[in-house]
Amino acid sequence: MARGSQVGGRKKKVAGIVGFLVIAALFVLYMIPFIVVIINSFKYKRDIITNPLSIIAQKGYTIENYIKAFEKMDFFKAFTNSLFITGLSTLAVVLFASMTAYYFCRANNLFSKIFFGLMVAAMIIPFQAIMIPLVSIYGANLNLLNHRLTLVFMHTGFAMSMSVFIFQGFIKSGIPISLEEAAYLDGCTKVQTFFKVVFPLLKPTTATLVILNVLAFWNDYLLPSLVLGKKDLYTLPLSTYVFYGTYSADYGVIMAALVLTVAPIVILYLFLQRQIIDGVVAGAVKS
Repeated sequence: MARGSQVGGRKKKVAGIVGFLVIAALFVLYMIPFIVVIINSFKYKRDIITNPLSIIAQKGYTIENYIKAFEKMDFFKAFTNSLFITGLSTLAVVLFASMTAYYFCRANNLFSKIFFGLMVAAMIIPFQAIMIPLVSIYGANLNLLNHRLTLVFMHTGFAMSMSVFIFQGFIKSGIPISLEEAAYLDGCTKVQTFFKVVFPLLKPTTATLVILNVLAFWNDYLLPSLVLGKKDLYTLPLSTYVFYGTYSADYGVIMAALVLTVAPIVILYLFLQRQIIDGVVAGAVKS
């Protein structure tokens, strides 16, 4: 019996090691393009052209690509615009979507069921189908283009359906109504119950939606290109696109610009990944 346990345990360890090596190999293959971009962003143009896959640069490494990209693409201004638009849009989506989902879960009336169904149905409407009418109305009739708050309003509206759907599922299956009843007995109003009892329990789901919406808002090019026409209002994707068209032959500077654009999102993901993992594990356990 002990011998069989040893054999079974040994097979399990070997299988675990093989699985880890396979995952590690796939991770390396997946990361190779990103690593190549980062390494080449510190090379001179000649080294990038002659041997782009080489880790060692013959002429050495330089940070001039980053300095030039930072200055030419007006990184600080574009970063500020992206941060303002992404941050305010994400905050509005999380706040309004969580409150709306909470109402849909607890109201349980015909009104809430109809509007929840309409919001879910709105998820299948492609943005391209309403892109031209939306921009023509806001641009020609209401004259609201070239304003960052207009883009915030649009981002919030387009992201509400999916966010409400995810919040609604978590509240319905993961937050017992007995906690809210206890809060009511202690004298809390409905607003106090939501912000002091319900919303703190939504932390894993909130972190997941923050990542999803920040990625969508930060990397979005199409909608900002339609709404923001002034250079002073450009976000990082817009600035990178214009910068790429101007300096398309300077590969090191282009790669430095790409790294500067992507780095803030990667840092945010690393900061919130623990909350996302906790949310996924908690959802799996409850399911």
